[in-house]
Amino acid sequence: MTTNLTIYEATERFLGTVSQARSENTALTYGNAMALFLEVLDKNHLPSRENPSTSLTEEAVSWMISRLKDHAPSTERLYLTAVTRFYEYLASENLASINLPRIQMLIHQRARRPGQRLPMFPRDNIEIIVEHMLSKSYAQTSSAEEALRNLRDRAFLITLADTGLRVHEACGLRRGDIDWMEGKAIVIGKGNRQAVVRFSTRSMEAIKEYLASRAVFDGSTGKPLASLPVFARHDKGAGKKIKPITTTTGREIVADWVKTILGHEAVGTITPHSFRHYFVTRVLHSSGNLKLAQELARHKSIAVTQRYAHLNDDELDRGYFDIFETER
Repeated sequence: MTTNLTIYEATERFLGTVSQARSENTALTYGNAMALFLEVLDKNHLPSRENPSTSLTEEAVSWMISRLKDHAPSTERLYLTAVTRFYEYLASENLASINLPRIQMLIHQRARRPGQRLPMFPRDNIEIIVEHMLSKSYAQTSSAEEALRNLRDRAFLITLADTGLRVHEACGLRRGDIDWMEGKAIVIGKGNRQAVVRFSTRSMEAIKEYLASRAVFDGSTGKPLASLPVFARHDKGAGKKIKPITTTTGREIVADWVKTILGHEAVGTITPHSFRHYFVTRVLHSSGNLKLAQELARHKSIAVTQRYAHLNDDELDRGYFDIFETER
């Protein structure tokens, strides 16, 4: 068993493995969780310079649970999952003697259960954004570089709305992932599961228009086109290289166009995941088929899809006034 590794060093190694195996977003969440965990240890007089093999006991988990009581239940669960994975890492690397069943039981008994909430998003505003991009009124610019970015953003937003792709899945798409004849792509989604995603005609047309405008740059890379990203960076940092956009850029694209189209006050009300909510709800409202929506959204459990199977506000308003305000 390693004896000269500190808790802080073990944490850094653990986060390194997370960043290699998980998405950027997950790695960031785990980093935040472990930073809070180290803070909790320090406040309870267990400095991070201590050795995990002798100092890191299940009591530290109890401290973390107590510290998380002022966080949302969902955040608590995420952070405790990260801590659990850290203990599993210590055990698997033989860095500390860990009673994992006891740790898991402790978290199961004392952690709160997050309540189920209906996905809320401004559906009408997302439709306004999509219609704006389809109208091409966004394209009024004299800058060739800005025009290329606008075409990319247009394709990106329409793709999010019409495919239900998660932001990291869209950012990770390569040209060779898409079957251009069938309008489908194979992606590696949540839980490292492979799945088929379908593209609408308008999303395919938007992507093709963007890629056509990018053809000179793609051709000069010397790389096979199939290996190049669908959505690329167009900034000074990328230079002449074709690099995929990051999830951070994906969120910035959404935020920038929300501000441009809907105004500054709407910033923060729509995220990339709002487009996924929009996609699932649209499938349900159009088909009424819960199983179809589950399969197209790639939800592992139909219980997740059922959260979307609720009447929208307009339907509730109409139903209410039909009952209570109809003239007798």
